[in-house]
Amino acid sequence: MNAVTPAIARQHAAGVRIRGLTRRFGGPAVLDRLDLDIRPGEFLALLGRSGSGKTTLLRTLAGLDPVEQGEVAAPARRAVVFQDPRLLPWKRVLRNVTLGLRGADPKGRALAALAEVGLAHRTDAWPLTLSGGEAQRAGLARALVREPELLLLDEPFAALDALTRLRMQAMVADLWQRHRCTVLLVTHDVDEAVLLADRAVVLEAGRIATEVAIPLERPRRHAGAEFAALRARLLNALGVEEDGHALAA
Repeated sequence: MNAVTPAIARQHAAGVRIRGLTRRFGGPAVLDRLDLDIRPGEFLALLGRSGSGKTTLLRTLAGLDPVEQGEVAAPARRAVVFQDPRLLPWKRVLRNVTLGLRGADPKGRALAALAEVGLAHRTDAWPLTLSGGEAQRAGLARALVREPELLLLDEPFAALDALTRLRMQAMVADLWQRHRCTVLLVTHDVDEAVLLADRAVVLEAGRIATEVAIPLERPRRHAGAEFAALRARLLNALGVEEDGHALAA
């Protein structure tokens, strides 16, 4: 059995290195001898059908699932943003962001993070009074205030309406440009992958089926021949036609 070890992690201080990662839950392998590198500062999008192993990989990198077979080297400073913001309803927004925060001036750092995501005016709000977009921004502030070297995003915009999702995507792109931490984004949205990522990886049955570099200039828009070509390539890798119908096997 191998685990994420400090010695390996120090060799890849801000990137990720995975070799032979295998994970089972009593049946066929969910992750099957997976090899993957994420360069320091790279924004990687992870796509795949339901059950392909995306969330299992993210949870492993977050330290929430054990490494039972294989090797995983990841930075010690990691933060996760889930689809559900998971804010504690009995604590105000500022207290949610400072929860468990160590080091000097946690309140000042939390206020700065909330300002960065546009929530400086909502620090004393109760989570249940936040809109979906505001709650997700609070979750993002809670992650960013920890200054992660690796930021893990598990379909963070999937439950938002279309307009809020576009605004959140633009905000994440801007924050990544400023912070330059390594990012792994799990998503079902091909357009989101092309809009945000440096590279997209498609998982199938726990292994990498396709890798697509996304060399588009930033900031990006949902337009242009290059965007359309990359979108079509990823849809094809997922077995989906441009009109949304599944391709024949």
